[in-house]
Amino acid sequence: MRVTVCELSDKKFWKEWDELSQHVKDERSDLVVLPEMPAYPWFASLPQFNEKVWRNAIKAHDEFISNLNDFPAVIISTRPIEKCKKRLNQAFFWDRGIYHPIRCKFYLPEEEGFYEVTWFHRGTKDFRTVKIRNAVVGVLICSELMFNEWARFYGRQGAHIIAVPRATFTIDRWLVASRMASIVSGSFVLSSNRVGGNFSGRGWIISPEGEVIAETSRDEPFVTLTIDLKEAELAKKTYPRYIPE
Repeated sequence: MRVTVCELSDKKFWKEWDELSQHVKDERSDLVVLPEMPAYPWFASLPQFNEKVWRNAIKAHDEFISNLNDFPAVIISTRPIEKCKKRLNQAFFWDRGIYHPIRCKFYLPEEEGFYEVTWFHRGTKDFRTVKIRNAVVGVLICSELMFNEWARFYGRQGAHIIAVPRATFTIDRWLVASRMASIVSGSFVLSSNRVGGNFSGRGWIISPEGEVIAETSRDEPFVTLTIDLKEAELAKKTYPRYIPE
């Protein structure tokens, strides 16, 4: 499977989106992981809820998704939604013109730059995998990566890939957490991040053994690699994945 990770700036989103789309076509990618809520500026930095900002964020993501009809690959990302009078950050995958909801973010920080408890309600604690074409996939939305038990849980479900859409300021701890997620699950970890302002960028692809096998930069904001899903299947049989709960 050909997979792509990236770093995108919300201030230049549409320009960089066009460039990413061309990259995906040229590289014949099958699956692209985008950053967290990529189509609108990071509104969770505001310490007070603003209805107009919320509506604009939803509208921007509606517009983004409506423009995906010609996109050649599967997309995994997140977007703001409203459901049953709750404001949620919903992970989804888009495939061949169809929007598939996956699950909503459960672990929400509340601190400077990330007032997510203010802006969102918690999703349900539902960490089931989904089937995307021939791959079993789990999604950890940004801060959820820090709760390593769910990476292991995805591994127990046979996940080939754990997708991690991010909006993060720092790099080191997120890279450590991503490598640990791959080690405990025996899955490939694909993560993309916002860039610009305080956001650090850096998307990466990590092998089921915790090795960083591809990484983005400002000079190379999109990276595509071929991964062998059987590698993740074999990893489930080796240390530490085979150890029972």
